[in-house]
Amino acid sequence: MNEYDSNRITDIVKDIGYEKSKDQNNADCYLINTCHIRDKAKEKVFHEVGRIKQIYSNKEKPIMVIAGCVSQAENEEILKREPFIDVVIGPQSYHKINKILDNFQKNKKEVETEFDTINKFDCLNKTKNLDSKVSSFLTIQEGCDKFCHFCVVPYTRGPECSRPFKTILKEAEQLIKNGAKEIILLGQNVNAYSFYENDSEFKISNLLNELEKYSELKRIRYTTSHPVDMTDDLIECYSTNKKLMPFIHLPIQSGSNKVLQLMNRKHKVEDYIDIYNKLTNINPLIKLSSDFIIGYPGEEKSDFEKTLKLIKEIKFINSFSFIFSPRPGTKASKLNEVDKNTSKERLKELQSLLFQNQIDHNKSLENEEIDVLVENKISDQNKYFGRNEYFNSVIFEAEKKDIGKIVKVNVENSNKNTLFGKIRSKMKAA
Repeated sequence: MNEYDSNRITDIVKDIGYEKSKDQNNADCYLINTCHIRDKAKEKVFHEVGRIKQIYSNKEKPIMVIAGCVSQAENEEILKREPFIDVVIGPQSYHKINKILDNFQKNKKEVETEFDTINKFDCLNKTKNLDSKVSSFLTIQEGCDKFCHFCVVPYTRGPECSRPFKTILKEAEQLIKNGAKEIILLGQNVNAYSFYENDSEFKISNLLNELEKYSELKRIRYTTSHPVDMTDDLIECYSTNKKLMPFIHLPIQSGSNKVLQLMNRKHKVEDYIDIYNKLTNINPLIKLSSDFIIGYPGEEKSDFEKTLKLIKEIKFINSFSFIFSPRPGTKASKLNEVDKNTSKERLKELQSLLFQNQIDHNKSLENEEIDVLVENKISDQNKYFGRNEYFNSVIFEAEKKDIGKIVKVNVENSNKNTLFGKIRSKMKAA
């Protein structure tokens, strides 16, 4: 989401004469787009600002802008702590950046953190998306109404808000025109997408099926999903939609119903397994990845063992796992934490199992022929980068003309994170 937002900010400021620069030593405006989902995010911001201060210690400073979720959560405190910072803009207000920069005065600091999602979406609809990557992001929904007790997103991104159906398709058409062969739909709760027009509801399943009709588009993905929004119409898409990739990031957070209830996740382990069974019954090729929080307040050894049991049952092929990190303002931040050493030991055991699943999955693809969408050439190497249907990174020899095509790669070896191989044959150019 932050990568998409950063690209859109770049598109917006073009209207007032700014261009993205690769020379960080000679900028007129320096913008840091931040995330607040993990611990120490605020400290990382000030560390980065300190580095920039050193760069400009003997020359005129740029307009220093802090954007994103840290700005939303901390706002005026950021300005009080660091005078080098000039402007603070929340993630639902960045469409106002042109007015802010145009009116900027060195002796006046500015904070803009209003939840203004609808006007932001209107601005995005009017601003041409210039992203020209083979695999492009496209935000369809923002915010969250779930209020998981550990999560700061509802307080930094606001309530769930979905973009108009037709404007999403219009932006998708622009991305395809720019050269996108794969589109990844984004949202804090992407499968909660719901837009009403003329008494009709448009859901993410409608978007997926419309996108399938564009002949130039070869692959479709979406992230991040919530189990309670994994509806039957969406599951059905994995049977009928030929461009929807058979890989789903579906966070569960814990394998214990007790912990899920403490987290206010609004689903049970049995619900999650039922979704998994529905998906694999309708399409046996489907694989899942997930998120896990270890050491959540109230987690006991038996709860942790249930999480391990779930991982052994589903065999997630790629997952993110963290020790519980209390976020300011959330209900969980007021609870007693599990002993840090216990949490570290549990995380080590859990990651060992998760990483073995990754290794086993990648090993299973060795000596197999896979379809890879070629995205780009790797800097300083005569190798190219792409991804297979399961979002695995693949490195292989290719040619510049292969970028944007789906090629057949014979996997020769692998490690935990990457597949390595050679092109065997090529499909028709996209």
